[in-house]
Amino acid sequence: MAVKFFLRKGPMIRFDLSITLDYNVIAQSDYVFVIQPTNTPYQRVTWERLETNPGLAADEELHGYAGSPPNRHLRLSVPPGPFKLKYDAIVDLVHHFALPSDLREMPIAELPAPVLQYIYPSRYCQSDQLLEVARNEFGAMAPGYDRVEAIRRWVQERTKFQPGSSNSGTSALDTYQCARGVCRDFAHLMISVCRALNIPARFVTGIDYGADPALGPPDFHCYVEAYLGDRWFLFDPSGISPRMGLIRIGTGRDASDVSFATIFGTVQWTMPKIAIRAEGDSVNGIVKPFRQDYALSTDSANAEPDEAVLQLQQGAQSPTAASTGPQLTDT
Repeated sequence: MAVKFFLRKGPMIRFDLSITLDYNVIAQSDYVFVIQPTNTPYQRVTWERLETNPGLAADEELHGYAGSPPNRHLRLSVPPGPFKLKYDAIVDLVHHFALPSDLREMPIAELPAPVLQYIYPSRYCQSDQLLEVARNEFGAMAPGYDRVEAIRRWVQERTKFQPGSSNSGTSALDTYQCARGVCRDFAHLMISVCRALNIPARFVTGIDYGADPALGPPDFHCYVEAYLGDRWFLFDPSGISPRMGLIRIGTGRDASDVSFATIFGTVQWTMPKIAIRAEGDSVNGIVKPFRQDYALSTDSANAEPDEAVLQLQQGAQSPTAASTGPQLTDT
């Protein structure tokens, strides 16, 4: 009975997030940022604030693919000189829990139309060039969650996490051949192998909550969602974050869809400064993320909403007044 209750109504996670980006703009430049967590039935931005120095007009637009959570694109035009953007937010998150043994891979004929795009090759995920690898490694395994988890472990075990070993042009095929990279590369390789086996898989960006401090300060993170049964389930092939700690910022076919910053112009930049903290409040059912063995989902796709969604809608109120959009502040 306790297991059934936990699967139906898991705990709520609350994050306090801060992102600071610094640039020296050499010539007038246009920016498109995807750094704000998106709002979905399972994830709610309860408060947020955006500050720019100098103070600039910022336009937010929602973009995404049919059947996927929308990405929040923040657009700014920035004059020459120093430029700083600071974004703060409080984010609440709940999960759908499932038993891995209950989840099956879906035949192509049963996949919803919006999911089909995630079985095709894309810019950084050349699944058509990894068909033989995928079949040799996993073709004999029984389809289902355990096979996808085996792909995740294979990517993690054969690939060395090495910052600076890849660049913006590194693809899944490159990562397979050199066996090193960062979270972006791990995700591209896992996605490619899944797609080569006709398992829909997509690329998600977030923050590396819970990562070993030895890997460096907090940073943007990339992970994978695979479509099993009737919804999307979370996998982190780098293994550096607990899945319960993965917030959703951008969702796409690969990194080309959800780069955290696309800059049209000439700029100098420094590493992002990111802080993320999980709140704990046992009285209100808010816990810190922890590692466990259930299958986790934060996108129900075509499935019916579950009690986790109602929990988020009726959950504890943020200690700060809620906002319908970024509060833009001149500093």
